Amino acid sequence: MFQLIRYLRDYKKESIIGPLFKLLEACFELAVPLVMADMIDYGIAQSDSSYILKKGLLLFFLGTLGLTCSLTAQYFAAKAALGFGTALRNDMFSLIQSFSYTEQDKFGAPTLITRMTGDILQAQTGVNLVLRLFLRSPFIAVGAVIMAFTIDSRLTVIFLIISVLLSFIIYLIIHKNLPVFKLVQKTLDKVSLQTRENLKGVRVIRAFSRQEKEEEEFKKNCDEMNRLQQMAGRISSLMSPVTNIVVNSGIIAILYYGSFRVNSGAISQGEIIALVNYLTQILLALVALSVLIVAYTKAAASAERVNEIFDIRNKRQEQLQETSLPVPESSKNVPFISFEHVGFRYQGAETNALTDISFQAFSGETIGIIGSTGSGKTTLLNLIPRFYDITEGVILINGQDSSLSEKHQLREIIGIAPQKAVLFQGTIRSNLLWGNEQATDKDIDEAMMLAQAKEFVDKLPSGIDSPVSQGGSNFSGGQRQRLSIARALIRKSPVLLLDDCSSALDYATDARLRESLQQGKEKRVTLMISQRVVSVQNAAKILVLEEGRMAGFDTHEQLLLTCPVYQEIYRSQQ
Repeated sequence: MFQLIRYLRDYKKESIIGPLFKLLEACFELAVPLVMADMIDYGIAQSDSSYILKKGLLLFFLGTLGLTCSLTAQYFAAKAALGFGTALRNDMFSLIQSFSYTEQDKFGAPTLITRMTGDILQAQTGVNLVLRLFLRSPFIAVGAVIMAFTIDSRLTVIFLIISVLLSFIIYLIIHKNLPVFKLVQKTLDKVSLQTRENLKGVRVIRAFSRQEKEEEEFKKNCDEMNRLQQMAGRISSLMSPVTNIVVNSGIIAILYYGSFRVNSGAISQGEIIALVNYLTQILLALVALSVLIVAYTKAAASAERVNEIFDIRNKRQEQLQETSLPVPESSKNVPFISFEHVGFRYQGAETNALTDISFQAFSGETIGIIGSTGSGKTTLLNLIPRFYDITEGVILINGQDSSLSEKHQLREIIGIAPQKAVLFQGTIRSNLLWGNEQATDKDIDEAMMLAQAKEFVDKLPSGIDSPVSQGGSNFSGGQRQRLSIARALIRKSPVLLLDDCSSALDYATDARLRESLQQGKEKRVTLMISQRVVSVQNAAKILVLEEGRMAGFDTHEQLLLTCPVYQEIYRSQQ
């Protein structure tokens, strides 16, 4: 939790004023029993109405001051806590946006969402309660014991016994509850994961008639979370009756032994009432402290989960370049992309996904990538923009080691059409502008024509301003792919990566797309993954992968003569 304190640096004033006013409120609260004792001993005992009125006004004044201090403290504590949560959430979101695929795979989307929402909210609540109660509750508890000691030192022994018993009871309840709270958070992760998977795969679930099974599984997880929360609730519910029994027993003891002290003239009746009030204050302070400890412990557990995300940033040893990767002039001699004995292994995997990959791609060339399912085609493409970092070898982009380049800077010179076409809620225009925010209508039209998307976009009532539903669900798979390709082309970047992004297109549209991509190809290097031989056979070179290794790298004609893997793929499609 202490590692996150830095997010309060912009709220130093609020973090000081809040606890300070809570201490002032506690001082006024500790003065109230003494005023009541005087009212009873002098005003009521002597039937002095003016004295009672005078002390009553003093009590009202103390109460008003206490309320004012409390409201002030609540305001500044809430402001600091909300600012803390906002800054923390913004920083975490920015960090998650920079995650590589390896880092995303390590945590998973559901737990990242839970940590950015629920866990940060827990930490924010903990900060709020600490600012309000961290100084006030111990100050009230200790102050009440000291004030009782000034009234009667003998009866203060009862205070000390009651305080120790209350502290022990609260400790036991908290100790039993903390493991349950941690289990609740883990179960919440499971519920979030299943909810996300069900919403994302609702069509598959319905296609296989798995609704009832998924409902049963979801109900099972929810029932488990409900059971754990009820268990925590039952343990917590013991606090009020047990502490009340102890405090009321203390009050009985004070009244019983106090009566002897009153008869002997050692203390007055009003002071007995003051002692009872101080005992009640100790109870309320310790209960509030227990709430603070529970909230802080939950916040600390959540902060630990949040810090696991930030540890990723601390472990990075990324060397940043001050200069941009230069865009090359057309050259037949210098490769723009060069793989030199590249190997890659997914985190936790026992074997490499790619092994000893070496090839070169020159500006103006189109490199086709083909292979059986699971051969590592998409993995290879993901290494170029550093979605994953290589484990062996080196990748050179325009002669420079890509691992020494800042990721954002590297991706600025790459246009990507991913295997799964992803569109965002908005309009066609807003989605295409993701590729280039400065693009004009002419640039958009040109990109759509090259991607074979203009023909269906022009038929829409609103054209490029037509709405796009979440995930592009109001378009077919082929339409989403063409818009995704247009978004990549609009960048006009020197590197274009096409990850089997024409799989949903018919052969005629695919042929027109490949023909249109020849326009302006001398300004870029294109790497194109495809399952179809016809889609890559006209490429300058074709990289054939088999089980993560290179089975061949040559032209279509040469591979038909020398590469058995390519021959088999070719025969299977004829």
